[in-house]
Amino acid sequence: MQTIDLEQREEIYSVSRLNNEVRFLLEDSFPLVWVEGEISNFAAPNSGHWYFSLKDASAQVRCAMFRGSARKLTFTPKDGMHVLIKARVSLYENRGEFQLIAEDMEERGEGKLRRAFEVLKKKLETAGLFDPAHKKSFPVFPKQIGVITSATGAAIRDILTVLKRRHASVPVIIYPTLVQGETAAPAIVKAIQTANQRKECDVIILARGGGSLEDLWPFNEEIVAHAIYKSELPIISGVGHEVDFTIADFVADKRAPTPSAAAEMVTPDCTELLQLVARQKQQLLRCLRQTLIAVKQRLDWMQKHLAQQHPRRRLAEQMQRLDFCELSFVKLQHQLISQLQSRIKDLDFKLHRQLPTHRISAFRNQVELFHRQCNALMAAQMTKQHTALAQAAAKLDALSPLATLKRGYAIALNEEQKILRSASDAQAGEPITVRLLHGELACRVEKVKA
Repeated sequence: MQTIDLEQREEIYSVSRLNNEVRFLLEDSFPLVWVEGEISNFAAPNSGHWYFSLKDASAQVRCAMFRGSARKLTFTPKDGMHVLIKARVSLYENRGEFQLIAEDMEERGEGKLRRAFEVLKKKLETAGLFDPAHKKSFPVFPKQIGVITSATGAAIRDILTVLKRRHASVPVIIYPTLVQGETAAPAIVKAIQTANQRKECDVIILARGGGSLEDLWPFNEEIVAHAIYKSELPIISGVGHEVDFTIADFVADKRAPTPSAAAEMVTPDCTELLQLVARQKQQLLRCLRQTLIAVKQRLDWMQKHLAQQHPRRRLAEQMQRLDFCELSFVKLQHQLISQLQSRIKDLDFKLHRQLPTHRISAFRNQVELFHRQCNALMAAQMTKQHTALAQAAAKLDALSPLATLKRGYAIALNEEQKILRSASDAQAGEPITVRLLHGELACRVEKVKA
């Protein structure tokens, strides 16, 4: 197995240091980037920061938008919304997670158009273009009716059919125009201006058939709204289907849910006059309610975001960390409570199933068994130790010098009490001591024989 020689390593990183340096590397290496995708897992804690994922068909990335950037937006994101964000690439150090720090966000596709619709609607409403006091009344018996729409569309056929059925004697003047595409809005404005200059009719139907929000967008252009507002002739809008609302509907003097309905509303029908008045009243009330709700929501949003403080970057990071800690703490708290409740139930069950006397008897039996086992173990251990001691004593006796002396041998020592093992260790005339089993002999060497 290959081993790692730490001394040969140039540098060893801690996890926190590595994450910190990776974060700085990412932030320094990438400029602000624009990323497009779909929002999912959107969360907005009380801190004011937003956390979400941005995904496409094959990948996703975690994102965070701090309170200072979030409160600049004119809309609140939600799951499923398709957006484009301007962000810097970063790393959340505490968890080692790659993330984007969003600084700006805008809607894409139909969502963007709807937001532009609401912004323009609010602007024009504030400017007074929706003011009911400015709306002109319609003649009960129009002498001539003008129609601004496509000359080849289904809308003109439906309008002419209804006008013929309800009031065939009224002349109809068609001001043909484009109703879809980039050049449609200027064409509609020109048609409205032409009808006002000629003064050939006393009411105008502005209409087109149904379509997508993008198809109907020319009727949401600001120049069309101002042209309708400035028109001296009363205009009724009949754009799209009943569920479709355009800016032209709010600016026009009257709104019809469809082109056919617009034709019915401008032609007299004595049996329907009272019903028409009632419908107009309900439509006006509905528009007012929608406007009031939109204004209230806007005011609530502004009050909430104006009350929030603009955070510094360090504070934002601390608040992000606090949010994660709070979520983890709540989760852990729930787990501990669940475990304790389960433990309490288990103990309560055992307490009711076992009587104290039974438990005392069982413990007494266990103590007696343990006592017998301890006595037997101690006796066996003592026997084992005695045997080992006897064996060790026998070995010591066999190795003892006294045992040698008992067999009739003697030990010779010089004056320094060192044992003489060879004749060459002594010299002639040298005094020596001979140790016997019982006592010692003082001797002198007469002669040395090697």
